[in-house]
Amino acid sequence: MIVCIAEKPSVARDIAEVLGAKNRNDGYIEGNGYQITWTFGHLCGLLEPHEYLPEWKPWTLSNLPMIPQRFGIKVMNDSGIQKQFKVIESLMATADEVINCGDAGQEGELIQRWVMQKALCKCPVKRLWISSLTEEAIREGFTKLKDQSKYQRLYEAGLSRAIGDWLLGMNATRLYTLKYGKNRQVLSIGRVQTPTLALIVNRQLEIENFKPEAYWELKTVYRDTTFSASSGRFSGVEEGTNFLNTVRTADFVVTDIATKKGTESAPRLFDLTSLQVECNKKFGYSADETLKIIQSLYEKKITTYPRVDTTYLTDDIYPKIPEILKGIKDYELLTKPLLETKLPKTKKVFDNSKVTDHHAIIPTGVHPTALTDTERAVFDLVARRFIANFYPECKISTTTVLGEVESVEFKVNGKQILESGWRVVFTKISTEDKESEEEDEKTLPLFVKGESGPHEPTLAEKWTSPPKPHTEATLLRAMETAGKLVDNDELRDALKENGIGRPSTRASIIETLFKREYIRKERKNLIATNTGVELIQIIQEDLLKSAELTGLWEKKLRQLERGEYAAKDFLDEMKAMITQIVFNVKSDNRLVGDVNLVKPSHEVRVSDDNLIGTICPLCGKGTLIKGKTTYGCNEWKNGCGYRIGI
Repeated sequence: MIVCIAEKPSVARDIAEVLGAKNRNDGYIEGNGYQITWTFGHLCGLLEPHEYLPEWKPWTLSNLPMIPQRFGIKVMNDSGIQKQFKVIESLMATADEVINCGDAGQEGELIQRWVMQKALCKCPVKRLWISSLTEEAIREGFTKLKDQSKYQRLYEAGLSRAIGDWLLGMNATRLYTLKYGKNRQVLSIGRVQTPTLALIVNRQLEIENFKPEAYWELKTVYRDTTFSASSGRFSGVEEGTNFLNTVRTADFVVTDIATKKGTESAPRLFDLTSLQVECNKKFGYSADETLKIIQSLYEKKITTYPRVDTTYLTDDIYPKIPEILKGIKDYELLTKPLLETKLPKTKKVFDNSKVTDHHAIIPTGVHPTALTDTERAVFDLVARRFIANFYPECKISTTTVLGEVESVEFKVNGKQILESGWRVVFTKISTEDKESEEEDEKTLPLFVKGESGPHEPTLAEKWTSPPKPHTEATLLRAMETAGKLVDNDELRDALKENGIGRPSTRASIIETLFKREYIRKERKNLIATNTGVELIQIIQEDLLKSAELTGLWEKKLRQLERGEYAAKDFLDEMKAMITQIVFNVKSDNRLVGDVNLVKPSHEVRVSDDNLIGTICPLCGKGTLIKGKTTYGCNEWKNGCGYRIGI
């Protein structure tokens, strides 16, 4: 018997239907030589600290760092999970072969492997790897099953990520809670969570500390067209007024006209992050909402696998494009012209070198029916972006006109759409988009070099503006590029290697910050709470809150996935880092102020006689002794002031 293990019951039903398995049993479907079962969520996870050593159960500084000699896994303590695991375990005990049909990504690989390990699976294991849940994709996937060993690096990367998160989360959370916790408040620290919070806090502090400065802009209106002084802003009103007085009495003269024709490509296909960004901008959806919607569209077989970080397709998708276009019938007016000609195949869309596990998010060609309003809105974005990439480029003309008044140079730029090309696909645009489009496509009157005439100059006082608070859209981009502000798509691609978190986990990281009340939302803006600001100010270790440094860990995990880096080296580095952080924080003898930080370290209250005789974490020489109200270092006569309240 061949046992297939899917990521959830709905996927198991889809696979069973394709394989011809009809008999439904408790926890699995059987037939035609197959038994199809499923997991749901995380059936297994890493052991808790006290499950390695009983003395790790109480939260005490003396027990840190907690670094197990060997990490273990357990079935989660939930009656539904325990019941389903027993079904999986019994099926695998008699299986001739197992097919891992889990989510085709790093996390999915880890979840299923842990279940198979815990179920003591000893038979050969194959891997189903598909990018959509259509019948055609499932059938094709079963003809191309690979041995599980082909995905060993993917598993090792997922395992290293999980262990790294455990090491840092368990140790740093206890460390900071014990050292600085206010009234035993838990201060949660995470490998990706904390630098993400730091991005929000740092932006907020920039805004709060921003001091606006005045500047002046000189402009003039000639033939109903506003020209700006080429010299830019004036920092003083006197300088600006002198220029204004200079140009008031003379005519405006057109000195040069430059017209340049060019093209604009369609917006790139969606990866998960760019889809979340677009949905936040257009509809105000949170990253988590968008992920749930696009996951639902995937499970309804309408779009392809969503948890991707590439905007490209592989060459083997090209022959399937006409059928996909025919399948999205609601867009027939847009797809009909494409189907009447040979579709273009460009490197901006098709590039095997830019695709690892899965290609960009596109429609499957299954006609969407019975969609919710939010699902239809998200599908519309995906469909139009897909269609637009097979339309011709938009042809534009950019004109720059220079003028002069008494040796003061002015200029204006204008853009004209010569041929709309792919722009015809985007007929549904918001008011904000329209305003932006009108500004971009400002058409200038016909000017002639050498012409002149009266004009109306003005000097306007302006003030510098602070940076804007992060929204989920800008935060996702900042996470993707490790905090660097990048607009260029090519440069953004290069920085993705060092982004913090993975596309599939960034939404849950943001949601965790909300749940822990480290951030709140005001309209679309993300605002750090006092607790969130205080936590980041407490943390002196750059490794814990730097997006750039966390991005380097992410890069190593990606290298590990490609076989360019060893899992042992990554974990050894993590263990050394945790050990150093624990030592540094234990040695911190700052008196923490009430405003920016939480409370003095000696005000942490513990009651654990295991502390007696342990090495002092501050001086490293003395040992701790117990007094009436504190545990303290016996080197206090030599200047060590370490103490913890009882």
